[in-house]
Amino acid sequence: MIRKRRKYTKPKKLHDKVRTDEENSILKRYGLKNKREIWRADAKASKIRNQAKELITKGQEDQEKFIKKLVKEGFNVRKIPDILALTKESILERRLQTILAKKRIARTPKAARQLITHKHILINKNVVNIPSYHVSLEEEGKIELKLKNREIKKADKEIRKEESAEKENG
Repeated sequence: MIRKRRKYTKPKKLHDKVRTDEENSILKRYGLKNKREIWRADAKASKIRNQAKELITKGQEDQEKFIKKLVKEGFNVRKIPDILALTKESILERRLQTILAKKRIARTPKAARQLITHKHILINKNVVNIPSYHVSLEEEGKIELKLKNREIKKADKEIRKEESAEKENG
């Protein structure tokens, strides 16, 4: 059995007023479940920054390859200093939950989270039920809301009404 490891680190000072206030505002803005999701995003951002620091000494070809990878993932970076400027907010912006709220598929981030966990969201015609799913630029245009049978029937009835109205008029 493979042991699961944490993908985040807890803050050294757990009860820091400034940090907790900032985290609470981030929780509300992105509709997150708990602060662990913020810490996970922060760990992912620091991992990307560390990779960029190592690439500073490497060749231009390796740097461009890494930058292209990040651009495909949806980050707005052009050079190594842009990568070093990535924050936890830039990671949270690429989550499926946040993208649904920004595209107005869901009214709020919390509503987006509920749609995702109830398996109403499709990406490339596949159901995704992970709110923290990282959406690449390629997949962003392929996000759609799964229609239930009732909604399909309603849509069919409306189309039939329109067609019959057109036949009567035309």
